[in-house]
Amino acid sequence: MIHRNQSISKPLVREPLYQQLHEALHELLRSGSFARGERFLTERQISERFGVSRPTANKVLSGLVSEGSLEFRKGVGTFVRGALLDYDMQSLVSFTRKAKQAGKRPSTTVLAFQKALAASLPPDIMTALDLTENEPVFYMERLRLADGLPMIHERRWVPATLCPDLKQRDLLGSIYTYWSERLGLAIGGADQLIRAVNIRAPDSKLLGVRSGAAGFLLSATGCLTDGRPLWVERTTYRGDVYEFHHQRPASGRLVQ
Repeated sequence: MIHRNQSISKPLVREPLYQQLHEALHELLRSGSFARGERFLTERQISERFGVSRPTANKVLSGLVSEGSLEFRKGVGTFVRGALLDYDMQSLVSFTRKAKQAGKRPSTTVLAFQKALAASLPPDIMTALDLTENEPVFYMERLRLADGLPMIHERRWVPATLCPDLKQRDLLGSIYTYWSERLGLAIGGADQLIRAVNIRAPDSKLLGVRSGAAGFLLSATGCLTDGRPLWVERTTYRGDVYEFHHQRPASGRLVQ
C-alpha cells in the first residue's frame, strides 16, 4: 500500500484522462516524493490510486520513460531517472570516471575483441589511423553500463604497434587509464564529431531502447602528443541518459 503524499492523489474526472494523468504523475515527481534512482509506482498502483484503466496507466508510464523522467529496467520495474552523465567536450574523461562522479557503478561488457590487418578496415578508418595495409590493428566493441543500465555502445580501432600486449581483460575498465598509466602513452587529444541520430538495431537492442529512439553518434580520432593517431571510434550514446557539455569562454563581444 502506498502511503506517501496521499493528499495530492485524487481521482481524475476531466477529459482527456491521458493528459490529466500525465500532469498528475509529473507533479508527483516534482514534489520530491520519489528520490532519483528510486522505484516508481507500478501500472497497477497508478490504476488503483488515480482511478484509471491499466492501459492508460501503461501509456502514461511509457510516455514518461520516453521523455526521460523515468527509466525502465527490464525484469525489475520503472525507476525515477538518476542524474544524466555529462560528456565534457573540452577534455577526455573516461566513462568509468564519469559514472563514478555521478554516483553510479560502472561496468563493461566486451562484445568483440580481435586483431587483424589494416587492409581489412574500411578505407576511411585505415586513413585516419595512418596505417599501411599490412600493419596490425585491434578492433574492440564494448557496451558500457552504469548501475546495470546500458549507456553507450562503443566501437574502437587501435594500431596494435602502440599497445601490442593489449588483452581483452584490459578492456573491462578505462582504456585511457590503461594507455596513460600502464603504457605511459601521452594522449594529446581527439578530433570529435557529434550528431543526433535515431538509434536503430542492433544498437537499439544492445542499449535497451526502442528502435528509432533519440541518441548521439560520436565519431572521433584520438592522437598522441606527437601527433600519431591512437584510436578511431564510432560510439552510440543513449539520448535519454547523456548530455554533451561545452563551455566557451566569453570573447568580450557578441557576434550577431
